[in-house]
Amino acid sequence: MKKPFDPSRVRPATRLVHGGTIRSEFGETSEALFLTQGHVYESAEQAEARFKGTDPGFIYARFSNPTVQMFEDRIALLEGAEAAKATATGMAAVNAAMFGQLSAGDHVVACKALFGSCRYIIETLLPRFGVQSTLVDGADLAQWEAAVRPNTKVFFLESPTNPTLEVYDIAAIVAIARKSGIKVTVDNVFATPMMQSPLALGADCVVYSTTKHIDGQGRCLGGVILGSKQFIQDNVYQYLRQTGPAMSPFNAWVVLKSLETLPLRVERQTASAAKIADALAELPGITKVIYPGRKDHPQYELAKRQMRGGSTLIAFEVEGGKAGAFRVANALNIIKISNNLGDSKSLITHPPTTTHDRFTPAEKLEMGITDGLLRLSVGLEDPDDLIEDLAQALKTLEWPADAKIVRI
Repeated sequence: MKKPFDPSRVRPATRLVHGGTIRSEFGETSEALFLTQGHVYESAEQAEARFKGTDPGFIYARFSNPTVQMFEDRIALLEGAEAAKATATGMAAVNAAMFGQLSAGDHVVACKALFGSCRYIIETLLPRFGVQSTLVDGADLAQWEAAVRPNTKVFFLESPTNPTLEVYDIAAIVAIARKSGIKVTVDNVFATPMMQSPLALGADCVVYSTTKHIDGQGRCLGGVILGSKQFIQDNVYQYLRQTGPAMSPFNAWVVLKSLETLPLRVERQTASAAKIADALAELPGITKVIYPGRKDHPQYELAKRQMRGGSTLIAFEVEGGKAGAFRVANALNIIKISNNLGDSKSLITHPPTTTHDRFTPAEKLEMGITDGLLRLSVGLEDPDDLIEDLAQALKTLEWPADAKIVRI
């Protein structure tokens, strides 16, 4: 008799093809898309049991859905998490992970270098509900330790950070948190689950915007929160169930299928990013290249220990500040201007005027965001074509200020 398939006993790439599958009575090969808001019950007694939690079936799409559950189970297998809950967007995941853990009177410590919307939640939104916050230099462990108060409940960090690709010592930050019973939440979007495993480093919770690499093709919004069964049950499940930021079944089906190719895409994009980062460092007009896989990165040794690759993102500074950055971005032909990342298409953005535009000049500099900074998300194109595109765009820095750039 054939043994039942146990996806926890196979390697990640296999888990991402077969893990978490629920098949209907039709025995479909591709996972089914269950576009349904609700479910019917065989009896009133069964409905009562579902709502009491003694019958494990489905109730309502705001609570759970077969397609959404398949995505949650599959990404939990990849992350090495006991449980996962999907959300409508990445920011819904961050919001739920934070608000689900916190109450009025609590305190949060977070790194200063955060995506603009994440920092808004930490330093603007949470304080409105009586939760205090302290921002620290994430690379300085002494600052994490000094920021701890008796009412500190959560540490929150990104690593690598958006957009300057700083890498923080997750295990060391967790060790500080453990001394005071503090929970650690990590936004792992830039590293992806293929290149970094925060739960294995001791974190209690990991969040993703599935809009980025997990979808990987610029189609659907989504987010996911991962942790232990106890963490999800105590902090996340009821918050999501009662407030409603559910992932749609269609979006869940899209990202579920995207997980099958996640290793192929991220490994290729990371290899290309490493090649492009080295090429950028040799091109005229570049004043700084920031890439965790390069030896000149300030946290290179840490990145080598903590990550399995240098990321699909590169940050670099060009001569001429904002005007120079705009000129280079506008001259690109293959690489497109967009604030998104993790796409199969290479995308570039100017963080000071887009993702981090709400910050003051002093706050931007404190996060390492200069006027000449550009963030490049490397796609699946041939890396040599991308290098040539960047090289020709950088040549425009040598042109007269009034010269007109024509895209070809």
